[in-house]
Amino acid sequence: MSLEKILSISGKPGLYELKTQTRSGFLAESLIDGKKISVSGRHNVSLLSEIAIYTLTEEVPLGKVFSKISEKENGGPAINHKSSKDELEEYFFEVLPDYDEDRVYPSDIKKVVQWYNLLQKSGVTQFTAEDASEEE
Repeated sequence: MSLEKILSISGKPGLYELKTQTRSGFLAESLIDGKKISVSGRHNVSLLSEIAIYTLTEEVPLGKVFSKISEKENGGPAINHKSSKDELEEYFFEVLPDYDEDRVYPSDIKKVVQWYNLLQKSGVTQFTAEDASEEE
């Protein structure tokens, strides 16, 4: 499973895997508890593969950020997302030293770390196209 099929749905906790498309929207399965939900076009949905983090020079795709966290942690879990704001910012600075501190808020960092840990716990380790080709 790659980030192409992983969704963030506003108002719903955690992440979801896109299962199938329906007439009125689509069916998604929670990575937390495995429950399936029907998502209509009214919901604000983001594909993780479409999200990027601002740096001082460019926008880095979320998959690359996850890969850097995975590299730093040797494939293991990251820092707890409930850590203090300072700890989270320090950790993120180690992962992505040139992130734009004016445009990337502590809440964004918290969400990225939380999502990484959820994906890692769910066994998702292919964060970028390069990761997928390395595993083949």
